[in-house]
Amino acid sequence: MRKKWKVLSVGVVALLGYALLMTADAQAQSASQGGLGSGLSDIYRLSNAHSFSIGPENLTGEKGKGAMAVEGSASHAARDLGQGWKVNPFVVIQPGHTLTLAAINGSGAIEHIWMTPTGNWHLSILRMYWDGEKDPSVEVPAGDFFGMGWGKYAQLSSLAVCVNPGSAFNSYWPMPFRKSARLTMENLDDKPMTIFYQIDYTQAPVPDDAAYFHAQFRRVNPVPYKQVYTILDGVKGKGQYVGTYMAWGVHNNGWWGEGEIKFYMDGDKDFPTIAGTGTEDYFNGSYDFENQETHQYETFTSPYSGLVQVIRPDGLYQSQQRFGLYRWHITDPIRFDRDLRITIQDLGWQSGGRYLPLMDDISSVAYWYQTEPHAPFPKLPDRDHLAVN
Repeated sequence: MRKKWKVLSVGVVALLGYALLMTADAQAQSASQGGLGSGLSDIYRLSNAHSFSIGPENLTGEKGKGAMAVEGSASHAARDLGQGWKVNPFVVIQPGHTLTLAAINGSGAIEHIWMTPTGNWHLSILRMYWDGEKDPSVEVPAGDFFGMGWGKYAQLSSLAVCVNPGSAFNSYWPMPFRKSARLTMENLDDKPMTIFYQIDYTQAPVPDDAAYFHAQFRRVNPVPYKQVYTILDGVKGKGQYVGTYMAWGVHNNGWWGEGEIKFYMDGDKDFPTIAGTGTEDYFNGSYDFENQETHQYETFTSPYSGLVQVIRPDGLYQSQQRFGLYRWHITDPIRFDRDLRITIQDLGWQSGGRYLPLMDDISSVAYWYQTEPHAPFPKLPDRDHLAVN
């Protein structure tokens, strides 16, 4: 009898496990069928979602309201052709002004952002607000958000962010919202800024377990001696960390990337749960990113990571070596239940085979999803401390 009950209990556990698995799969399918979260593997599946796009030719994204402008930024060029012939393809943001790029009501998700901002990318501040919140969930200079923190173009080809010839910035991070979404661009420069842009979004129900997209910028120049650089701190709530971009300007000769990245989560104090083995290791490279044939840094850009930019001294005024790196945790998100802090060491070598704490110019963008409300961000550096010369 006891043996029979044991067999039955094992069977019940197996059935429960199977039921939970099928429920999770059904929920995932339901989300996909709802129109959010599509990929190549299920792009053929139909849904009841609706697609919209906001840009200068349709500032509200309304159905059937695109390319209706009679007067606009390109009126002169379209004067012989009139309405419907590229009358308003771009907008101009005056110095010191903030433009609302998009204001969306209802539930859904931003699926793609394309833009070509002119001017100083480090002084063009991109902000995003979800569900009517007062403080932005994204506050990052546009160049840094798209992996161009040094203000110079480099091709970047990844799953989450692409930068294509002509300085075309693309983001494919999914950005769900339940009530509303608002995106703005502030021009801190003393010159007008021209921007072509398109924000593609879907309106559909958002799954209960969908977290909100966040991105935060930081910069320290120089990193204080024997102190670590903080990529992210003060995060409260449940979520998952999904990416890092860093613009790293070295102030010393020699190798600069010996430092370890550390993820402190859910109450970690002095020691982290996750610790890396070196800067280039974290960015999925090895041995100083050195090409063993040419003995030069070798740039690369891949779906999940890259050394996308190496800016070399020119022998005159461009005196410092600078690097741009990204690492997306798309297949390996760093999950946390209550809190998260991330640091990286600024570390090189000195005589006698000893580590040398460096004092470099480092800036970063941290990308993550979490439940709302989020903790307040540190105050964005002022214009002078944002500037890159």
